[in-house]
Parts: sequence; C-alpha cells; structure tokens
Amino acid sequence: MRTFGTYIVELLVANGVELVFGIPGAHTIELYRGLQNTGLRHVTSRHEQGAGFMADGYARVSGKPGVCFVISGPGVTNIATAMGQAYCDSIPLLVISAVNPLGAMGSGAGYLHELPDQRQLMRQVSAFSHTVLTMDEFELALARAFAIFGSARPRPVHIEIPTTLLRCDSTSLGGARRFDPPARPGIGKEIAAAAAELLENAGRPVIVAGGGARRASVSIRSLAEALHAPVLMTVNGRGILSYAHELAVPIIPASSPAFELLSKSDVVLAIGTEMGPTDFGDKLFDLTSFSGKLVRIDIDPEQAVRGMPPDLAIVADAAEAVEQISALIACCGAGGRGKGRAAAARAAVAALATPMEQAGLYLLSALRDSAPSTIIVGDSTQPVYAGCMAFGADAPGTFFCSATGYGTLGYALPAAIGAKIAAPDRSVVCVIGDGGLQFTLAEMATATEIGCPVIMIVWNNNGYGQIKTHMENAGIKPVGVDIFTPDFRKLAQAFDWHAEILVGLENLGACLAAVRGCSKPSLIEIVETS
Repeated sequence: MRTFGTYIVELLVANGVELVFGIPGAHTIELYRGLQNTGLRHVTSRHEQGAGFMADGYARVSGKPGVCFVISGPGVTNIATAMGQAYCDSIPLLVISAVNPLGAMGSGAGYLHELPDQRQLMRQVSAFSHTVLTMDEFELALARAFAIFGSARPRPVHIEIPTTLLRCDSTSLGGARRFDPPARPGIGKEIAAAAAELLENAGRPVIVAGGGARRASVSIRSLAEALHAPVLMTVNGRGILSYAHELAVPIIPASSPAFELLSKSDVVLAIGTEMGPTDFGDKLFDLTSFSGKLVRIDIDPEQAVRGMPPDLAIVADAAEAVEQISALIACCGAGGRGKGRAAAARAAVAALATPMEQAGLYLLSALRDSAPSTIIVGDSTQPVYAGCMAFGADAPGTFFCSATGYGTLGYALPAAIGAKIAAPDRSVVCVIGDGGLQFTLAEMATATEIGCPVIMIVWNNNGYGQIKTHMENAGIKPVGVDIFTPDFRKLAQAFDWHAEILVGLENLGACLAAVRGCSKPSLIEIVETS
C-alpha cells in the first residue's frame, strides 16, 4: 500500500524539492516512509527552530523553497519563530506538519501535541495555513504554495495533515505530477514610460534597492550607470551593486548620510523594499516632506503603498520592470555627479563609525575578502550591527542576517548550515555572539553529523553586550545581561569541531587561512578587547 504520506513526498520530488529539514516524530513517521525510494535527502536538526533557520539559509542561497517536516503541537510552536524571520524577510519556506485526527482537532480532550487551533497560530507567520481534510486537497494546496514562491511575494506556507489521513491508502490518486507557477506580474508600457520620463529628467536620482530586488541586480546596475544614480542598498539588498562599484552606497538608510542623500534627491526609485523602520528608522517619516518624486516597484501591491506612499506605484517583477524602464532611457550624461554623491555618503558613514563598529566592519571585510564568493551569515550581534550600518557585499545573497525585521537570536549557525548545503563549494561563515549561539548551540551536532564544514565566528563579550550598552546609555542598571559563558573550545571538542581562540583581530587572516581547508566545521572564538 502506498500511504498518503508517501504520495506527499513523491509530489514534492516531482516539483523539484531535493531535501527536507526536520525531526521525525510519532505523528510524522508516514512522511518518512516516503523517503525510502525517492532519493529525497533529510537533514535532522536538533530543534525545529533550527530546522526552520536551516531551511531559510538554504532558500536564500539556492533560490528554492526550504522545506520542513514537523510534528503537531511543539513542532509547530518551535518552528514558528523561524517562520516569523522568514515572513519578515520574504523567504520561501514550506512547513508541512501533522495535526490531530479528523474529528478531534480542537477537541480539548487531551490528545498528544494538541493545540486548540494550530492553523490560527501558523496564520500569523505564513502567507497561508491550510488544513488538508481530503487527500485530493494536498496537490491544490501545494500548487498555491509554489505559486506564491514563484510568482508573488515569497513567504512561508504551512500545510497541516491529520495523522489519520497520512496513513490512508493513496493508490487512487495516481502518479505525482509537476505544476508550474503562473507568470510573475509584468509592467505596462504606459507605466514604464512614466517612470522612465521621471528618471530621465531627474538631476539627482537615487535608487533604493531592497531584498526584493536581488534577482534584478544586473538590470539595476545598467540603470544606475545610465542615470549616474547612487544605489542605496538596504541590509537585505547588500551586494545588488558590488561594494567596489563607484555608485554603490551600502549603508543603513536610517543613517544621517543616507537621509541627506535621499532628501536632496529629486527622484527616488525604490525597488523591492518595505521602506520599513528597521532599515529607515524615524528618518522615513521625515522624508514625507521631501519635494522630490518617489517611484516604488514591488511585487506586492499592498507593500507598494505602505510606509511611504509613492507618486508612482508599479506592481511587477523587479527584474522585468527595471529592464523595461531601462530600455526607454538613453544615457543621461550627468557627468559623474552620482559618483560624488555616493562617495560622500560612504565617507560620511565611515566617519561616524565608533571603534566597536570599525572593528566589526574590519571583521566582515576580512571574511568577505578571505575567499572568492564567501557567504557571510549574521546573527544579532555587535559586528553584524556594524555590518548593517555600512558593510558592502560583493554580490547579492553573500551577506544576510537576522538583525533586522523579526530580529531573532540564534539564527546564524543553522542558517549557515542550510547555506552551505545549498552551496557546498563556497566558503560559508557565520558571525554570532556568545549569547546568541546559546540559543541554537545544539545545531553544532547537526553540522558534524552531515559533514558540513561551516566556519563559525563567535564574538565573545561574555553576555548580551549590545543590550547592556543600551541599558547603560538609558541610565538603567544592567540586569540579566551578564550571563554565564561556557568554554566554547571544550564544546567544540565535544561536537568534533576544530577550534581556535583569538584575542582581538590582529591574527584573523592567518587564522582564517588555517581553518579554510579543514574538513570539519571550525569555530573561531574572538574575545572582545576594550
């Protein structure tokens, strides 16, 4: 008998899924029956939150949805945090969970892993949450999920299946088939012409590129060069223009230099960005009085008018929209003025950097330059905060972190594991604090188990250093921030990782070279010096 759980796995494989993350449980074992003959790889995390973060990192690097199998109840609540991060950053995750048997959902009878309304919980962190009540429904629900991943704003999707249904005979369903998502929305000729006219006549244009513009990097570069326009990149948009490009402005939009750049422009083209507070801060509201024109391109019609209403809203795929607009613009001959404005913004932010921020930027730059196409995955920790302020990546998707949006701790290690699985031939380095690491420390075992040689930089200030600083600056006596810090070298030994300890950053380059060819995962602990 081919169970419904087996059919689900066959359908995933038919639609290009190559691996899943998760932890087997009593309620999901029928899904694992289907793994036997399909070749679908399974990576076992040590916590469902870790599975979700791994799927997130895998999705960002591979461009494919990250898929997770989780049990009902605690599996769902554990992965919800990872889904929240992915939801805020528009990352495609597919979370398939069990739920109580038909007729028993929400009964309050005390079933194992019972929640009053599991789907209602998951709706808060997903594009949609669907309960499959008949076997025929699953294919339609999966088609909806892939339509969102491929043709709309890609956010997590949750599909739950009653445990009794997973065990049913699915022979009647026939073979699994592939379905293609609908075409991404395009841009009309009249709207493209209106945007092109505004940009072509601008004297001081600026392009703002967010995470939704990563697939449009080539066309954005061409447009920026034609307009001589600086490209201000949000945290999720870093690398859309290489940090070495003279029009690149990889600085946080909330900074004063970025605000000056934007407020003095006459046309701002914002592509694939929420223009939200974690990037723009209070400066966003100051900009409502600027006298220039705002053009926004977004695949999400609601997002196109949130935050700061545009003069022209374009709901379309970023790459297609920019290409069509670019085709209507001749070289403006703006005499290199954009280069000067970009250089001034970069220099002004560099001048504002504190010694701590300078150290963080030095660390990230050393990691970026240590090997070609290095992927840096950041947690919420001091060097990464510095990176959000002014770190320049060399390509899209080579620097991402959890320090904006949902802002979870413990993200970097499991996300780096997922990224390394997606790009086994590239160097993947995660940067995490001693406090943040203790959220997902157990995933060091996962890296060892699957032979995943990530490099983990642990920034050790013996506690929650950034929060402690905030407390002190606010005149609050620090409480709860000076936490016990374990011996990370001994922990690395226990998990069969290679380990190095540095005091300060002087020998970082030599240390990176030493661990680069290591077949094991490697931990480099950097003890912060005052």
